Amino acid sequence: MPQNTEYKAPSSETPAKDYKQRLNSWAIARLLPDASREIVARFRSRYDADGYIQHLNQVVPNASFMVVFDCQPQEAAI
Repeated sequence: MPQNTEYKAPSSETPAKDYKQRLNSWAIARLLPDASREIVARFRSRYDADGYIQHLNQVVPNASFMVVFDCQPQEAAI
């Protein structure tokens, strides 16, 4: 059966993308020397963030990381 190749689906990626970003509220921040922070990764659960921070501490032992709850991820991006 031939397919309709001219059909364009409505572009609704933005609302879905915003929703997905809101799901990932737990983040790992790297503490920088100038007292600022840089978000390294985002997670849906604190448990996943804690597991990944243990891995980061083994791989990069001379850096400081902390788990943070980022309720407004788009405003906190550095």
